[in-house]
Amino acid sequence: MHIHEKYIFRCLQLALLGKGFVSPNPMVGAVLVYNNEIIGEGYHKQFGDAHAEVNCINSVPFSKQHLIKDSTLYVSLEPCNHFGKTPPCSHLIVKHNIKKVVIGCTDNYSKVNGKGIAYLNQHGVEVITNILEQESKTINRFFFYANANKKPYIILKFAQTANGFIGNISSERLIISNAISNFQVDKWRQETDAILVGKNTAVKDNPNLTTRYHNKRKQIRIVVDDKLEVSATANLYNGKATTIVFNTIKSCIQDNIHFIQYNPGNLYNILIETCNTLGIQSILIEGGSKLLQYFIDNNWYNECYIITNNKLVVNAGIKSPILKNHQLTKQIQLQNDTISFYTNASNP
Repeated sequence: MHIHEKYIFRCLQLALLGKGFVSPNPMVGAVLVYNNEIIGEGYHKQFGDAHAEVNCINSVPFSKQHLIKDSTLYVSLEPCNHFGKTPPCSHLIVKHNIKKVVIGCTDNYSKVNGKGIAYLNQHGVEVITNILEQESKTINRFFFYANANKKPYIILKFAQTANGFIGNISSERLIISNAISNFQVDKWRQETDAILVGKNTAVKDNPNLTTRYHNKRKQIRIVVDDKLEVSATANLYNGKATTIVFNTIKSCIQDNIHFIQYNPGNLYNILIETCNTLGIQSILIEGGSKLLQYFIDNNWYNECYIITNNKLVVNAGIKSPILKNHQLTKQIQLQNDTISFYTNASNP
């Protein structure tokens, strides 16, 4: 491994510590290296707080602060050059007289997108870019996709029996995935900005759509309920997180519930508009077979996670959605459950 790759890899390790905390900002890690020794490191810990470069420089012990100006700064993403919730990191780098910066990849956010690199170059800083570029983009795929396409990154998720059923026809809930898989699902929820279900799932399962084990932040809950048939006493209306209700009857805000009226057949457009307004970059769709198939048939997904209980067989029930345009990327085994990860080959 090249020396630059070694330290950018460490930046990526640090960046991932911010997963579930920093959206809609990207995850970023940074290390400061003097004579092949890391003298400081940091990452973006939470949205609105200091960026990775700031935490990295501040972590340098007093006895080594005189080495900062002669060190190389490694950072997984291009330093920002605009005033947002925090000052520009590019200005901080110049202020500390750091003469060399190595970057994993450039930032495609319109207020950055090369401007940070340009500022550093203008002030005599040597900049090396695109080290582990693909890996640097992959960890922030929600961020890059939303910025490039002005729409959220959509992940479909469902559990199915060994013979391809997703639920019971009756109102009785069919328990499919095991406790370990459920823990993994909780982690997926934490990593996305919003969780979406349809009316039938909301009525039948009465889900909270909140995290149980990874309680870092509150995801936005979205339900598609055209005729407002979900009971006002349902868990989705418990006030524990912001809930968006797409319906055909009314638009208003009641406490933490946002009712958004839309025309039938226009769900995807109103979903995109709402996500862009609220800064939602990623959605985990946990709806029933009908809603999932609707998104599949319209090619409105980027990834799909399918949990299959290999030992559970039922005689009848609701058939699982039929995935299209998919490409298997990996599988993992969790006791009786196999989790298959797919990407949309035509909508990466």
